[in-house]
Amino acid sequence: MSPLRILLLAPGSDPDSISTSLVAYSHSEALARLHAVTLVVPRSNEEAIRRKSSSFKAVEAIDMPWLERILSWSIRWIFKNDYGSHALTAFSYPFSLAFEWCAWRRMRTRIMAGDFDVVLRVSPINCVIPSPFAFFLRRGPIPFVIGPINGGLPWPQGFSQAEKQKEWITPLRNLYRILPFSKSTYRYAAAIIAGSSQTYAEFAAYRQKMFFIPENGLSRSLLDSAPSRSISHGGLELIYVGRLVPYKACDIALRGAAPLLRQDLARLTIVGDGPERQGLEQLTKFLGVEKVVSFCGWLSHSETMQLLQKADVLVFPSVREFGGGVAFEALALGVVPVVVDFGGPGDIVHTEVGYKVALTNEDDMVSQIEKILFELERDRTLLDKLRQEGMRYARESLSWDAKAQLVTQILHWTVGQGSKPDLPPPKILYNDMPV
Repeated sequence: MSPLRILLLAPGSDPDSISTSLVAYSHSEALARLHAVTLVVPRSNEEAIRRKSSSFKAVEAIDMPWLERILSWSIRWIFKNDYGSHALTAFSYPFSLAFEWCAWRRMRTRIMAGDFDVVLRVSPINCVIPSPFAFFLRRGPIPFVIGPINGGLPWPQGFSQAEKQKEWITPLRNLYRILPFSKSTYRYAAAIIAGSSQTYAEFAAYRQKMFFIPENGLSRSLLDSAPSRSISHGGLELIYVGRLVPYKACDIALRGAAPLLRQDLARLTIVGDGPERQGLEQLTKFLGVEKVVSFCGWLSHSETMQLLQKADVLVFPSVREFGGGVAFEALALGVVPVVVDFGGPGDIVHTEVGYKVALTNEDDMVSQIEKILFELERDRTLLDKLRQEGMRYARESLSWDAKAQLVTQILHWTVGQGSKPDLPPPKILYNDMPV
């Protein structure tokens, strides 16, 4: 099939950032290697993108200087750089609409003149932030596609980690449905790409044009850096990577690993920082494992990857995780992931490459993790088998290039150049909520 001329909206795209900003850039750049992509971003991100990549046909920078300053100042001083804050998501709503309105004014003439085949919005990723472009293009001349979108993961009941993390605005989340452009975004979209089983279920009313593609992906450089691993006969090298906030549940990882740590059968490295660090350090003393647990604090991405590729097992029991990019990275580097069967990690990890712990209750999850770690410590052949299969799975299915190929199938379908792709979610959750 021929390359498409894509107008790609990615206001959060930033190659020098982390989390969803890097996700948006990586996704966009992978598509640009296959198609003629015109990337639309805020002026503040233009320089980094031009410096990093020449794959894009063009980069259109949208000027909103006063709005960008207000948003940047608010993120730093009001929200303390907590990009996971629900309040920040709500606060960002008018800024997102303003960006797309400015982008529409800039690009409308070219759209109507036939310069593009399709409009794709890859960010914001959160499904509660609507897109005016869907409404603007409701009568053509080209289709509008959104995604991968993510969000809507319920807070699990009975977990202290979840209760500590909830914000005052959390119960108001579904009010997004009555905000301007929220209904038209999904009604008029030619295709909706969901980044998780949960989001797929939330928008099940549109299942005829819904597709599942994971939110995260893996770079070529990371896949190429995967080490040649041999069976280890020493103690297990365990690692946790993530913010030290309640819902990431690093305390469950510590409690599950403690029996091995006390017997000197393993060591645990904790990469990340946050408000829970002091309590976690105290927990290591209470459990009697402080001598074999290392707190590294914040590290650069490259430093984190260096530590990750030396580990045997990633213990990541986050009780509410949308994407779980670290699980992707662990698989790429031959590290066996132990995750919770809920949200993004539960969609990606399967029994041939790692372990999924049932989201039951805290004590039971601790017991499940303990049992898994003892099994891997005793059976290094099993550990190596999972490691090798995980690296193969990552290379074949989880790269940004593989993701771009799947999105390409969807885009060709929307413009009438191919058959409809069969991309269902790994889990059917039957959550037919009105949208």
